[in-house]
Amino acid sequence: QVQLVESGGGLVQAGGSLRLSCTDSGRTFSDLAMGWFRQTAAKEREREFVAGISRSGGMASYADSVKGRFTISRDNAKATVYLQMNSLKPDDTAVYYCAAQIGALVRSDANYYGSWGQGTQVTVSS
Repeated sequence: QVQLVESGGGLVQAGGSLRLSCTDSGRTFSDLAMGWFRQTAAKEREREFVAGISRSGGMASYADSVKGRFTISRDNAKATVYLQMNSLKPDDTAVYYCAAQIGALVRSDANYYGSWGQGTQVTVSS
């Protein structure tokens, strides 16, 4: 069973950095493709893809809006996926969720992922 817990959110000024972590308490982490999504108050029913990483860590994918600023990585020994966020902008303000799905593919479709964390709030002030 996959159980995801995010941490690392908070309040930061524009231009600053945060690193989000998502840890799986199950035993299948190395079998999981992982993704980060975000949801804003203005789009309550939409989870926007941010980044995804394959189960080996060899393949990563990013939304155009975060390319060059965010980096996704994973440590399978620690059952943890990270999202390093640099040069943050007020538009990055959202609740960030990690998501997992058993499989080899990295996908940007939220419907692909079967397991989700509880979310962590990121607020970027101008």
